[in-house]
Amino acid sequence: MIPVSAGVPAEIAVPAVPDDDRLWVQQAPDVWFRPLMLNTITGQWCNLLKVTRSGIVSRHRHPSAVFGYVIKGKWQYDEHDWVAETGSFVYEPPGEIHTLRVPEDCTEMITFFNISGAMIYVDDDGNQTGYEDTFTKIQLCRDHYGSNGLGADYVDQFIR
Repeated sequence: MIPVSAGVPAEIAVPAVPDDDRLWVQQAPDVWFRPLMLNTITGQWCNLLKVTRSGIVSRHRHPSAVFGYVIKGKWQYDEHDWVAETGSFVYEPPGEIHTLRVPEDCTEMITFFNISGAMIYVDDDGNQTGYEDTFTKIQLCRDHYGSNGLGADYVDQFIR
């Protein structure tokens, strides 16, 4: 057997869309995320976003590029004329403000996102109203998993 490289974090190989609904962490009404990797060194995180209602999910921007892949359903940004549907790849440039909306004819959307840095929530004038980063995501997971029987340390398997 080949020895594991010293100091290299273990890989993560888990089913992305879980069978156990307790793995979805609620972040707003009808909006959940499922952590896949939370990197405390680089600030990167990978997760699934699940939305089970139509309408605006958030208005935000990122200081770094974001990559997404739509697994189910569809969504759009009010600032653009395209719709990301099942199978679509999305690249979001750093700094752009966008308003994520799930259209009226979509009852469930699930998208994989690879994010570096923060997600900065803004109002209609572009003023910051809040933020998320790897560390706030970890705390949300600890609180959620601690209260649903999985245990607060359940999130540790996703932390790198």
